[in-house]
Amino acid sequence: MKLKLTLFLTVFILAFVSHAQMLNPVTWTTKVEKLSDTEYNLVFEADIETHWHLYSQHLPDVGDKITPNPTEFLFDSIDTVDNIKLIGDVKESPYITSYDKVFEVDLNYFDEEATFIQKVELLNPDLKTISVEILYQACDDARCIYPQKVVEFNFENTQEATTSLEKASDEKTQSTSVSDDNTNETNSKSLLSIFFTSFFLGFLVLLTPCVFPMIPMTVSFFTKQSKTRASGIKNALLYGFFIIVIYTLLGTAISAIFGSNAMYEFSTGVVFNAIMFVALLIFAFSFMGAFEIMLPNSWVNKVDSGANKGGIIGIFFMALALAVVSFSCTFPIAGTALLDAATKGGIAPIISMLGFSSAIALPFALFAFFPSWLNSLPKSGGWLNTVKVVLGFLELAFAFKFLSMIDLVLEWHFLEREVFLAIWIAIFGTLGLYLLGKIKLPHDSPLTHISVGRLCMALITLAFTVYMIPGLWGAPLKLISGFPPPMSTNSESPYGVGYTKKQVSASGGTVKKDLPENAHYGPHDLIAFHDYDEGLAYAKKVNKPIMLDFTGITCVNCRKMEEQVWIEERIFQQLNEEVVLISLYVDDRKKLPESEQYESEITGNTIKTYGHKWLEYQQLNYNTNAQPLYVIQNTEGEDISEPVGYTPDVNEYHDWLEKGIQTFKK
Repeated sequence: MKLKLTLFLTVFILAFVSHAQMLNPVTWTTKVEKLSDTEYNLVFEADIETHWHLYSQHLPDVGDKITPNPTEFLFDSIDTVDNIKLIGDVKESPYITSYDKVFEVDLNYFDEEATFIQKVELLNPDLKTISVEILYQACDDARCIYPQKVVEFNFENTQEATTSLEKASDEKTQSTSVSDDNTNETNSKSLLSIFFTSFFLGFLVLLTPCVFPMIPMTVSFFTKQSKTRASGIKNALLYGFFIIVIYTLLGTAISAIFGSNAMYEFSTGVVFNAIMFVALLIFAFSFMGAFEIMLPNSWVNKVDSGANKGGIIGIFFMALALAVVSFSCTFPIAGTALLDAATKGGIAPIISMLGFSSAIALPFALFAFFPSWLNSLPKSGGWLNTVKVVLGFLELAFAFKFLSMIDLVLEWHFLEREVFLAIWIAIFGTLGLYLLGKIKLPHDSPLTHISVGRLCMALITLAFTVYMIPGLWGAPLKLISGFPPPMSTNSESPYGVGYTKKQVSASGGTVKKDLPENAHYGPHDLIAFHDYDEGLAYAKKVNKPIMLDFTGITCVNCRKMEEQVWIEERIFQQLNEEVVLISLYVDDRKKLPESEQYESEITGNTIKTYGHKWLEYQQLNYNTNAQPLYVIQNTEGEDISEPVGYTPDVNEYHDWLEKGIQTFKK
């Protein structure tokens, strides 16, 4: 009797522990709010467990770094009929923008709770209920899950509209200050970075022929025309203050017009990137002397007439005149800084223009206090045009970053990584030759010799050019990470120019292997299958055990295992030669053919994507939904090892893998 009781308790405990592996950190509830006889709010409310993040619908662009899947709401079931019309996009409560420990970048996410609202118009008054599918990713400090959730809305059970995202904003702000002590610090660091970056750009603008000559002229005007030195200093300070006010007002206007999300959504689109590409090309060629960009003379004349009024108003118009007259030099740089800051939302545009204008205003104040310093200023001359041309080359280089974004979004693959690097090598190589005086442009002065400073700049530029060349052969180029297209997804030759796909061992040796039918090249060129049945058939053919790899496209710990553990010589050799690797991506949102879609045994919902197919397979067979998960199977698809998850210890992982292989051989 005791034996039976012990056995029963053991089975019960094991079942409980196994069940506890099923993670469900986000609980969804819904309600319908009636706005009028035909309009309703569909309200999604997420309750998030402590230490877990639910990610926003809007995630920042972080270059080629891994990012989570954004939260997505699929209204397929109601879009295809004439029962309901969606009004606008799904709105969400304010999110936290902070450093994410899993992905190691700043991301937009929710803690504790989140609210999403979709406004709809009811076209069919007889409609009682609708179903909406939610695709989302949730992570804590070590794990991520990729659930599929279908929720139902009942139009017979409605409430008055009371949900307010503005109210949620206030509550979220209070919650954030209590629950995440690092958020404010991180945001402050981000804003400081924006300020000093823009300050540096403003300093560069000072060295252009549009602005630099204005410094001694303006300071001399205030000090000589004023009755007293104190009055001259006051007027110069007012002049600098109004410069800051004018540019900061521009940043404030951008911040007010574009909320925290709108500018980001616009900036990630094709239209914005196309506009920026063309604009930067125009400004680059203008800086190089091809033509001059000028505002209409009528605008300049009106501003000049205001500057003649005298007093505080006259000083304001003098500051405005500087902004207008120097437009051709300041706008390309200020506009780029401003739009970049606007994509971050909030007060970032204000901080950006505050930094930019402070750099421009600072010398007017300093030289007013210390007018003798004016004598130490270098004389205006050809070096100012050189600065402008250098900025033109930089604008030209950055223009292709925006073009590469279009290529990535539209998947044209015409501006591959190698092409992008070749363009940058040509641009910076030409800039180096220009600085050495080997190339002349329209507005350059005669050059009998080059200064030491110019020679140093040329050497740095040419060194940078040489640094980029190995990138054509697969070098990572960490100094410019995020600027070129990622090697993994946008590379004409992912393994370097002149190299074809082949196996690369951890020690650097190469063993060329044919790619089996239906297989793919996975991490480190390991041969992998992305379909279980195809991989199983191949394992039977070659009589090798299977290593089942439940992974995710956005799974950071999966990438860490591949980059830090799989690359180890012993493990690489085992994966390369002794097992058949089947990598099943649980977040693959590619649609299954309709004939292969089926009803979930867990939720009863329709499994529509490959990712959900493999996720359900993992849940049904291993009662867990966390990745990575590794299993060794025989050629009959039977498990011959205990599953393991994230195992960063190389020796431990090797021992587990070796045990599974030896079990298969017995």
